[in-house]
Amino acid sequence: MGFFSGRVTFLRCHVNGPSPRMFGPQHLERLQGLAIGKQRLAASDGVEAGWTAGEHILDTDFELEKNVVNDALHFCLRLDTHRIPSDLMRAYAAIELKALAETNPSGVPSAGQRKEARQRARERLEEEAADGRFLRRKAYPVLWDAPSNELLIGTTSAGPLDRLRTLFEQTFGHGFETLGAGRQMFRLAETRRQTRGVDDAKPAAFVPGTSAAQVAWAPDEASRDFLGNEYLLWLWYVLDAESDAFALGDGSEASVLLTRTLVLECPRGQTGRQSLSSDGPTRLPEARRAAQAGKLPRKVGLIVARHDQQYELTLQAETMAATGVRLPPPEAVEERARLEERVTQLRHLLETLDLMVDAFARRRASDAWPKELARMQKWLQRDDPRRASAVG
Repeated sequence: MGFFSGRVTFLRCHVNGPSPRMFGPQHLERLQGLAIGKQRLAASDGVEAGWTAGEHILDTDFELEKNVVNDALHFCLRLDTHRIPSDLMRAYAAIELKALAETNPSGVPSAGQRKEARQRARERLEEEAADGRFLRRKAYPVLWDAPSNELLIGTTSAGPLDRLRTLFEQTFGHGFETLGAGRQMFRLAETRRQTRGVDDAKPAAFVPGTSAAQVAWAPDEASRDFLGNEYLLWLWYVLDAESDAFALGDGSEASVLLTRTLVLECPRGQTGRQSLSSDGPTRLPEARRAAQAGKLPRKVGLIVARHDQQYELTLQAETMAATGVRLPPPEAVEERARLEERVTQLRHLLETLDLMVDAFARRRASDAWPKELARMQKWLQRDDPRRASAVG
């Protein structure tokens, strides 16, 4: 059931409007009014969008007990795609054309017969499509958290996100903005009056002598999402050169391990992308060589522990999307308590991720950044200590 079981994937967004504070029947009525199948209005590309209640892909029964858990509203976006297979269309047209051409003395079909064959094939397929055999249904879970006024959206794809944006505004009267790396760091900097440091940030040259004027995957000059790439490199540096546990802004401590996967790419678009899979990908010699060549992390696997709670996930640098998130098993016995505990765990994970990002943002937006950058440059230039000790 969406965010309440198994591993989860989500993109974070902030609702552009007042926090609902408490979800009630009026929110469910709005969802019910645009439940999938209610209006039977599809977009020009044959895709119909609507809400479901989340229990299964056909569930459209919205209930307070089911959809409102621990001050969070849980529901799903369902997209129904009506797409006639092109190969079947060609096959039917060929059959019709052969039948029509048999009446010709030459056996060669005319232009009019070709047109008629295509029309017959289309009519046949539309008749078959009426029973839904060419309908593809896909549901994406959504969790709207009242205290933070954030949406967690169970996809990282742009297509479903665009349709969700339109339908959400139509339903609740508010849009939302995605919380990519730049936007998240700006929000965190607002509390410290450091927004100027984020606004004025330019891509850092971690390898002396290389140009960092632009980042190939961030062509929008107004975007500061490249700070997500710098954050992951900084996290690698801190864990390698300092400690695997570091203090957070609230006085707590996070223990972090980079694991499973690491994807690096050249920000200048010259030397391509490198994907590494290992229990400790940043310890591989090829990972260090890639970073020394100026490649930046775009995705990394993390194990994070804080307050005796451990999480495993893969973090995307620019979007800050989390994929394959494994939450601790709930301790509660009763089902309702387990659901509420799950929401609490998600909030704790988001708080932990924010505090980790804030630890970097504090330095990146301050006057101390040049010295921190110099230390990272020196760290990158040194030989791998494990390799040096092996040679010695």
